[in-house]
Amino acid sequence: MSGAGSPTAALGETIDGSGLRVVIVAGQWHEVITDGLIAGAERVLTASGAEYEIVRVPGSFELPVVSKAALEAGADAVVALGVIIRGGTPHFEYVSAAATDGLTRVALDTGKPVGFGVLTLDDEQQGLDRAGLPGSKEDKGEEAATAAIATARALATLRA
Repeated sequence: MSGAGSPTAALGETIDGSGLRVVIVAGQWHEVITDGLIAGAERVLTASGAEYEIVRVPGSFELPVVSKAALEAGADAVVALGVIIRGGTPHFEYVSAAATDGLTRVALDTGKPVGFGVLTLDDEQQGLDRAGLPGSKEDKGEEAATAAIATARALATLRA
């Protein structure tokens, strides 16, 4: 598990999301894990005072296009959540690369933050360990939402 070196100063702290409109875009695959990620993101966004909505998409491949649409429609940030578990075919690599590259492109093209909460896993247990569920070692939904708000604030400071 790679939680070592995480920015503990920002995680767990309440950051100011007031006045921000955030869209959580989440895939539908691996529902228990994804629902845990969403719950973690919701906790952060609620505590921060950000306004948010949730949009569900079929899978991780669809995250970039819907994230871009949300940002172009006026959202200040997106929290992209998905679960991709390795199988016996190259499908894992293609979907993982498409989601990662696509979300990076969305952030750069729009100039707005995309909190990256797409889990790329070897097995389901790794996802359960990262989903912020009871017994989980990490909460990647929380981390992605924290990153989105913190980046939105950093960009606002630079643009002021």
